Amino acid sequence: MTPSPLDSAIRKARWRLLPFLMVLYVVAYLDRINVSFAALSMNEELGLSQTDYGLGAGIFFLGYVLFEVPSNLILARVGARLWLSRILVSWGLATVALSLAVGPTSFAALRFLLGVAEAGFFPGVILYLTAWFPLAHRAKAVALFMTATPLAGLIGSPVSGWILEMHQMLGLSGWQWLFLLEGVPAMALGVVLYFRLPAGPDQAVWLTPDERQALTLAIEAERRDIARRHLSGLRHGLLSRPVWIWGFVYFCIVVAMYGLVMWLPQILAGIIGQGVGRSLHVSLLVMVAYAFAMVGMVCIGASSDRRGERRWHILGSLGLCLLGMLMMSLGAGLGWALAGASLAAMGIWGAVGPFWGLTTTFLTGQAAAAGIALINSLGNLGGFAGPYVMGFVKTHTGGFSQAFLAIAGLMALAAIPVALAKKSSRHME
Repeated sequence: MTPSPLDSAIRKARWRLLPFLMVLYVVAYLDRINVSFAALSMNEELGLSQTDYGLGAGIFFLGYVLFEVPSNLILARVGARLWLSRILVSWGLATVALSLAVGPTSFAALRFLLGVAEAGFFPGVILYLTAWFPLAHRAKAVALFMTATPLAGLIGSPVSGWILEMHQMLGLSGWQWLFLLEGVPAMALGVVLYFRLPAGPDQAVWLTPDERQALTLAIEAERRDIARRHLSGLRHGLLSRPVWIWGFVYFCIVVAMYGLVMWLPQILAGIIGQGVGRSLHVSLLVMVAYAFAMVGMVCIGASSDRRGERRWHILGSLGLCLLGMLMMSLGAGLGWALAGASLAAMGIWGAVGPFWGLTTTFLTGQAAAAGIALINSLGNLGGFAGPYVMGFVKTHTGGFSQAFLAIAGLMALAAIPVALAKKSSRHME
């Protein structure tokens, strides 16, 4: 049976756009979390306490949050190609600059600047995808795009461990090489993006005229339907009650995400102890958790689209994360830590596709640009809170058990508004 022009266009968009966007997000996520591996040697060289490191790791998200909404509004005005290119080049430069940190203050300041530079990338891509994928296909598209985050862990963990072994090559520390070598790709890809990314279906030369027309009409029909049932102005995107409710849910998810990934290398290193090749050993163990994260993200996102259901998929994912955090808090030894981290990662990343599939169903126009950015901004405050609280708890208690218990409690709290939300239909109306 010959596919319809709409189905053909969606399939082409999936293969033409998502792999490239995934590569960009791999680089973005790697430049965001490579500090967790750098910390294995950087903390001692720069004299960073556990609290100093937690603050520096998390302060990225304050810069990110402050400029998130303005960045997405600019993107909506000037177009994704130009603005995303600017973002990539800026954060590449900021990542390279981190190799120049000399102490707690400069480390925190440069991490903040990295957050400012990267602000708007993720919500900008989510907004861009709403122009290409109708609602019924969006959760899978978002989930495939976001498999870049566990993929970055799978690829970046051994690469980061290997780069750290370059210690004192040309007089530079391993952590300095880490920032230098992982910052350059972002700048190069920023140039590639400018010449490669089509602004929308109407400018995609790889779509036939019938495919361009079918996809454009389908997207516009859904936008008119959303605009008829929901307000589409800037004020609605910023002040809508659902935006703030879902922003809180995303906050809880991101607390768990970055509380885990920013500290997992150090947690595992503490269990393993000192030894030759420790950095590479730790990086290979971290890969296990990211492998489970990828399985959770792909399988749960695909199931959510296939069943046309979001709410229960989010709730189930939050439950997996809660169980994993309890295992890490109450268990002892490497086996419990790695099993708990893997289960928690599966739940955290598994929630993301259904979450964005649901939250993009009630926003359009300027409300979508502002609302998506605001939800992501509120969520990414959790990126500051998670690493900082973990460092604070470690400094004052000598361990992480209480922090993992608190994150488990947040998962239960996040489940309440999800459970009370209106049951989603196949079209998530």
